[in-house]
Amino acid sequence: MYRSRSAAIAACTAFLLAIAGCGRTDDSPEETTAGPVRLYGADGNMINSFGDSFKDQAGVLAGMKGTTPLTPLSDDFKKQLRAIDPDLGDYVYAGESYDAVVISSLAAELAGSTAPREIAKFINGVTTEGERCDTAKSCLALARAGEDIEYRGVSLKRGGFTDAGEPSTASYATLHFDASDRLDDGKTEFVGAGDESTTTTKRSPAGRPGKDDAEQTGAPLKIGGLLPQTGDLALANPPLAAGSALAIRDINAAGGVLGQPVEWIDGDDGTNPTKAKQTVASHVDAGVHVIIGAGASGISRAVLPDIVKAGVILFSPCNTDAGLSEIDDKGLYFRTAPSDLLQGKALADVIMRDGPQHIAIVARKDSYGEGLQGNVRAELEKAGVNASNLKLLTYDPPEDPNAALDFTAGAKEIKDFKADAVLVIGFGESANVIKALVAAGVELRH
Repeated sequence: MYRSRSAAIAACTAFLLAIAGCGRTDDSPEETTAGPVRLYGADGNMINSFGDSFKDQAGVLAGMKGTTPLTPLSDDFKKQLRAIDPDLGDYVYAGESYDAVVISSLAAELAGSTAPREIAKFINGVTTEGERCDTAKSCLALARAGEDIEYRGVSLKRGGFTDAGEPSTASYATLHFDASDRLDDGKTEFVGAGDESTTTTKRSPAGRPGKDDAEQTGAPLKIGGLLPQTGDLALANPPLAAGSALAIRDINAAGGVLGQPVEWIDGDDGTNPTKAKQTVASHVDAGVHVIIGAGASGISRAVLPDIVKAGVILFSPCNTDAGLSEIDDKGLYFRTAPSDLLQGKALADVIMRDGPQHIAIVARKDSYGEGLQGNVRAELEKAGVNASNLKLLTYDPPEDPNAALDFTAGAKEIKDFKADAVLVIGFGESANVIKALVAAGVELRH
């Protein structure tokens, strides 16, 4: 089903390009008059809480669409998440955070130790060739018996992890905002991406069951949070926190790890390197073995030297910066979120369905924003869009999360460019990009 949908999208894209490019033999920008602009987004601005930023401009987001890594979630899983957080309004990365905690716990059980470097040896293998299991309870039972397992939980459905410690395949959702600035679930589409053949073939060491002595194993397993409770990405924190909490509950209900309940130690990354480093230092002092986070790819990059020095594991449920696949992490960094190399194509396909002529891509100036911006640009050009018909802009997020981003000059550039499509890549602060477009007199397509 995933391949047939992707093929259909590709065919549609080729057809649109054939129409748009008919009769053109050069790379000069196509002449067009300024018309309504269609908005596109990704990740941190394709969630319901992003719409809360437009309460004084109701309906501004109507018609905006975009992508985010998202697996179809069962009603039962959503119900369990709401039992953790009754006010939960989004589910983006909830499955990924759940799986990051469960995979870490299964790896520790198989390793027979809470030593981070021992746990790290088993993480990739937990997701590959073995007896398939899909719940914390069933997988823990197999791990306690020393059985090789292939975990297929909430977000990990097809291929396992690659050598780099990240999913070989992913599911993306195409999301649409309605007239009330909320996501219209009825229009959500899912499409698969990636290649199962890139799943690692390296086998984990043999499991070591029966090591349930606390002094021998280092139990209890301590997992610390490094999630965006504050800062520009705070609007995305609720599902991350709920997914992690649900996983801890399920693991401990199944008997815990190495004979003891897993301990969760909360922590904020602040969407800020300084705050994140402070939290990492606090976790290290507390004897944490695995840290779940950070929220933003740039924050993970900032703390990785501290992670490597301390010899603990950093396991992010939502980092997508493609460059993190090759970063020197000494085998201690993992993620359940897929690389933006996969999302770049999915997002470009969504944009090209509408056959735009002039496309502006606005991104926050960090490894995530500029990385995804570059991937989308490459995919659009690969599909046949003239480079002169693309405009790339970046902005520095305000250091003070309470300060408003001023995108007045950028909005004027986009208006002068006569863009008919604008992709915004950012977090909560990117609401000000859209507000600046409106203030500049750019007509948005609804």
